[in-house]
Amino acid sequence: MSAGQIRALYESMPGRLARARRTFGRALTLTEKILVAHCHDFDTQEWERGKAILRLRVDRVALQDVTGQMAIFQFMMSGRKRVAVPSTIHCDHLIRAESGAADDLQRAIRESEEVYNFIRSAARKYGMGFWKPGSGIIHQVVLENYATPGTLMIAADSHTPNAGGLGMLAIGVGGADCGEAMAGLPWEVLHPKLVGVHLTGKLQGWTAPKDVITYLCTLLTVKGGTNKVIEYFGPGAESISATGKATICNMGAELGATTSIFPFDAKMAAYLRATERADLAALAEEFREHLVPDPEIAQKPATHYDEIVEINLAELEPHIVGPHSPDRGRPISKLASDVRENGWPAKITNALIGSCTNSSYEDMRRAAHIAMQGSKAGLRAKSKFLVTPGSERVFQTIKRAGVVETFGKIDATVLANACGPCIGQWKRTDIGANEPNTIVSSFNRNFPGRNDGSQATLSFITSPEIVTALAFAGTLEFNPLTDTLPGPDGKPVRFTPPEAEELPRDGFARGTEGYEEPAADADSVQIAIPANSERLQLLGPFVAWDGRDYVDLPILVKTKGKTTTDHISPAGPWLRFRGHLDKISDNMFLGALNAFSGETGKGVNPLTGASGQAFSKIARELKAKGQYWIVIGDENYGEGSSREHAAMSPRYLGCVAVLVRSFARIHETNLKKQGVLPLTFIDPADYERFDQNDHITISGLYALEPGKPVKVIVKKPDGRVEEIQVRHSLTREQIAWFRAGSALNAGAAVDPSTGAKVEMHDVKLDPHDTKAKPGKDV
Repeated sequence: MSAGQIRALYESMPGRLARARRTFGRALTLTEKILVAHCHDFDTQEWERGKAILRLRVDRVALQDVTGQMAIFQFMMSGRKRVAVPSTIHCDHLIRAESGAADDLQRAIRESEEVYNFIRSAARKYGMGFWKPGSGIIHQVVLENYATPGTLMIAADSHTPNAGGLGMLAIGVGGADCGEAMAGLPWEVLHPKLVGVHLTGKLQGWTAPKDVITYLCTLLTVKGGTNKVIEYFGPGAESISATGKATICNMGAELGATTSIFPFDAKMAAYLRATERADLAALAEEFREHLVPDPEIAQKPATHYDEIVEINLAELEPHIVGPHSPDRGRPISKLASDVRENGWPAKITNALIGSCTNSSYEDMRRAAHIAMQGSKAGLRAKSKFLVTPGSERVFQTIKRAGVVETFGKIDATVLANACGPCIGQWKRTDIGANEPNTIVSSFNRNFPGRNDGSQATLSFITSPEIVTALAFAGTLEFNPLTDTLPGPDGKPVRFTPPEAEELPRDGFARGTEGYEEPAADADSVQIAIPANSERLQLLGPFVAWDGRDYVDLPILVKTKGKTTTDHISPAGPWLRFRGHLDKISDNMFLGALNAFSGETGKGVNPLTGASGQAFSKIARELKAKGQYWIVIGDENYGEGSSREHAAMSPRYLGCVAVLVRSFARIHETNLKKQGVLPLTFIDPADYERFDQNDHITISGLYALEPGKPVKVIVKKPDGRVEEIQVRHSLTREQIAWFRAGSALNAGAAVDPSTGAKVEMHDVKLDPHDTKAKPGKDV
């Protein structure tokens, strides 16, 4: 958005907000102000939190090179020739951490050349900004260039809320949502409830912004934010830097929250000016009253928020979470005893800082302050120490400031400006396959297998400065706040608390930013998809519902415990197939724990009775026989990443319904978008009714209505029949998606600008790519 467009938005807010106050009969929170300002049609919009479906106009869409591939394919199916809202795509996920920044970047460009060429050609043709490999991680680049107070963005990545650090309502979604918004359609979301987090005091000593969110994750759990916005307020909020706020908002995704946000303040204005956006800082200052909660909110927060959490920053102790879940936390003072009680490996093999969550200039300077103390005392890191800068701008700035040199003195390896180990793009040679070991990082997610593909790796998350201190100790049984380490001369070395400036005094350095504008002549651009590609596959439409009930569905898998999108559609080496639906479907449920057998990634073939087969193989055999199937799941099913492949692969291989105790927000939406019925137990104990060889009938689908329970019949092998009622959250429009076979099937039929029926326009492939064909439907 240009400064003129942002001014127009701000100038429209007084009238819209005054009308909302009259309608609601009360003052407005910051979240409500932004939602009201972006409402598609205020006259017809309902506003009941937790129930109403909001239809919103988004200001911006952002994609990354992995989830973005499917988003582009789905946008192409809309029939539009140019994106309707400002959009960018960022090449950050396909760079594997192996030997260092330069080598890793060049290797990625060689290995993923066809994917990068496709993304670049699509960006040039459809009017999207393109950020080259090495430019930086999507969320950091967005923060530096696009995040603006009071605006609304959606992006195909779960950590999109990072931009809440600049007062932007930024929400992670699936690629279909992005494709629809880019096509000019209103974006829909369940009206979130609001959690107000009142911050008082000021961070001091070793306590960092990271500790606010790791403490909150421990307090609220990974389900605590589902279908809620976390809105921070209070004097403590104003004391935290803009990038510190971004860290807190980023990891709010681990609460399952729709998003997180801070009100506009002087720290945000300073960051905007430091990133060469003084005009936007001045605009935000001019319209500040619309970019913060109404004054009455702070006076009586309990009457405006659905929940209130109080945190005194001055009393907050550094926290560390893990292993295996970002809500399994404790203060750093209790870590050593937890390690001993649980028998976890205390030795730290690798310590990693950076990622989209903690790679700011301030983060790097605070970590470097600890590294410098250790280096001057003659210490060396006992654990391998890896550093991931968030962007080229951050890297060049810390290089100029001597931070990179400081890290080099303790034998750190600086990785490319990319996601790397945070998302499983990490090739390790220091441990054996399935060798139990411990790592610590300043990342955001630590499910088994998340960082290196190994289920045996125990991953702990904390602030960059604590990670750095632990790297010197090489053990989880070290508390840098109280303990000492032996120096070369045998004398004890005690670290002093980290110190750092929030922003570089001389401004941010500029490197090779790697940004490309869309083509001036879009019609001349040909979409680059190589013939017979194993990385890219044009999408074909899923088949529409045939109007009949689903009868005698076999259960492909009943998952037990945590079933994240990483478990449903693992990353790591599978990232290379994110643009090829057929290929990537071979990873389906590889990480899921089978409740029937206790095996991971394997089940019993209902056609043959053979056990120990990969779920994808079973599903393909069922699909070949024309047999649909169902999934039974546990609590918070689909937690974690926004990756819609976790919905698209099951749909592609024949899944028609997922019945669980509860869903994570983004995954439930992704299932709806792809035409899969997401159902939840009314009585969670009904989960126990389902056995290996049961067959499931979903009855009365012709009468599917919003809020109306659905009948599920369980047929046992001995002929017994059990019947239960389950619920769904489908709206009338979402039921239309189901009937059409997918949201895209329903939405692609009409051009939103003319109302005329359209088909996917002819995609011009380059002269060597004429054999590219759409994928087959279900």
